[in-house]
Amino acid sequence: MAAEEEGMNLIEILEENVAIDMSKYMSYVQSPSCGAIATFGGTTRDTFEGKTVLELRYEAYVPMAVRCIKTICTSARSSWNLNSIAVAHRLGPVPVGETSVFIATSAVHRGDALNACKFIIDEVKASVPIWKKEVCTNGEVWKENSEFLERRDELGNSSCRKNVVEGMDQRERVAAEER
Repeated sequence: MAAEEEGMNLIEILEENVAIDMSKYMSYVQSPSCGAIATFGGTTRDTFEGKTVLELRYEAYVPMAVRCIKTICTSARSSWNLNSIAVAHRLGPVPVGETSVFIATSAVHRGDALNACKFIIDEVKASVPIWKKEVCTNGEVWKENSEFLERRDELGNSSCRKNVVEGMDQRERVAAEER
């Protein structure tokens, strides 16, 4: 598991076959000074476009993914008044009904917590180097997130992309380009 705790952010990329313990992340963001906790849990559906889904399989370039999520958290904090942020993403197989990604934010007021939570999941899906393979009864296919496709032309200029690439050493750049 790659875990990083910085300030009031907890970021974890979980190894294969490690389930997301949502209560852990809820406890992390909970504070007596906050009146709101917003969460998002992404789960594996049983069908997609008429196909029966067996599981999703996730792969990531973990050092880059953690750095990118840190950048997203920094951006969320600059836009909303937040107390704590927790982001967890599983790698490996995620069977139908299980959680693959979980985000929790806490703030004094619900608007900040809700808006930041939505922003974080949208940014994670659009720009973090985590790849998803959909395993169906009739085959497997690597999937691009719709958020990524909608912003494909913008990614070259995104702050997340710039900060991650500038922070990488040569070995990391080569590994990322090989993906």
